[in-house]
Amino acid sequence: MAVADNRRRFMPLPDDRLPGRCQQLAYAEAVKLVNPVEPELKGEVDDKYQYSCDNKDLKVHGWISMDPAVGFWQIIPSDEFRSGGPLKQNLTSHVGPTTLAVFLSAHYAGDDLVPKFGQGEPWKKVFGPVFIYVNSVMDGKSPLTLWDDAKQQMLVEVQRWPYSFPASEDFQSSDQRGNVHGRLFVRDRYVGDDYIPANSAYVGLAPPGEVGSWQRECKDYQFWCRADEGGYFSINNIRTGNYNLYAWVPGFIGDYRNEVAFTITPGCNIEVGDIAYEPPRDGPTLWEIGIPDRSAAEFYVPDPDPKYVNFLFVNHPDRFRQYGLWDRYSELYPDEDLVYTVGLSDYRKDWFFAQVNRKKDNKYEGTTWKIKFKLDSVNQAGVYKLRVALASATLAELQVRVNNPSTNRPLFSSGLIGRDNSIARHGIHGLYWLYSVDIQGAILVEGDNTVYLTQPRNTGPFQGLMYDYIRLEAPSN
Repeated sequence: MAVADNRRRFMPLPDDRLPGRCQQLAYAEAVKLVNPVEPELKGEVDDKYQYSCDNKDLKVHGWISMDPAVGFWQIIPSDEFRSGGPLKQNLTSHVGPTTLAVFLSAHYAGDDLVPKFGQGEPWKKVFGPVFIYVNSVMDGKSPLTLWDDAKQQMLVEVQRWPYSFPASEDFQSSDQRGNVHGRLFVRDRYVGDDYIPANSAYVGLAPPGEVGSWQRECKDYQFWCRADEGGYFSINNIRTGNYNLYAWVPGFIGDYRNEVAFTITPGCNIEVGDIAYEPPRDGPTLWEIGIPDRSAAEFYVPDPDPKYVNFLFVNHPDRFRQYGLWDRYSELYPDEDLVYTVGLSDYRKDWFFAQVNRKKDNKYEGTTWKIKFKLDSVNQAGVYKLRVALASATLAELQVRVNNPSTNRPLFSSGLIGRDNSIARHGIHGLYWLYSVDIQGAILVEGDNTVYLTQPRNTGPFQGLMYDYIRLEAPSN
């Protein structure tokens, strides 16, 4: 099976998931192979969620038969009909051999990505076409080269989109569609006085909505591209209709939305010119943890329990795809929770990738993480700002306290949020959440201070949060 260049492997057989050949783990999709048909797979974990993929990266996946040497591939040339935007994760291929074309799914998102319809509400949407590609090799050539050929065919199909052969009037041809071009900058006066080209920004058109609403949109079409290093973007072959222009920029928190909606008409070429995104910012950075990229991948991901390994992900950049990592927190922090000291700790080694519950005596405890930091001086009359960007939340709550962990009422509470289940499903992100917390200067002190981050919901192992990025800002100058 092949999903990406670094996610290719010989897979277990369907019989390996039958009783007597496997042991079910924490949920039905995950099993440990105890007596597989091929003995070399004994002891490995098989779980379809380990092969999930972001929409933006999910263009081709499938299977290779070694004898005869034949490849079977699913190619999806466009994301326009997929729900949730470029970062929405979907299942790909798994034991069967099974190959899925997922158009609509609540995986890694929850109920927000389930379409809601009013009584008598009309709805129509075109899914696909999906291209099925079968290839073979001549005698003497490695069957594994079929993957390289499938990738080349994918590039061909992307260029052919939108296809000309569908007869349905609901599938618009190229001349019935429009295009939008422009250049995006970032303006952050505490980073620099100049406008910064939005290098590698995700820029897209999605139905009109609130700032960031595209990640929960699941009834209509979306069209996305990546800006180049100069911030230039070009979104092509957009279906007719009304849209907002949305964007987010790696390295900066928050979301951009153009206030003016665009109406796409057949053959239009809309030049929006230079536009600027001003990310949330009140004052200069005092300290920060992580990288604002909507993922927790930069944080510490432990080795899996040796009893639950998928050997594909040993020494692999996607370490987070191993099974059972949620239980490793309890082993690393059996009694006391994580403490991060600004200026001494390294988020790559000292910040666990997910704030999960601690398992103790077969029960689960909520956890409180501490961020310790020093201030040389405090503006007692000013307001400091704590920015907390979350990459994932599952039936969780974020409570923030400062310098007093025992207050009954936290300084901030998110309330119960999230159903993306990314902890159990080996995702390193789900839906994005951004919170800004006011901290009155009067509760800070010169010298040592502590921010307490509590996740108190504790009925199971998969409740928790993944952080994307945390920053403390001083009062504005």
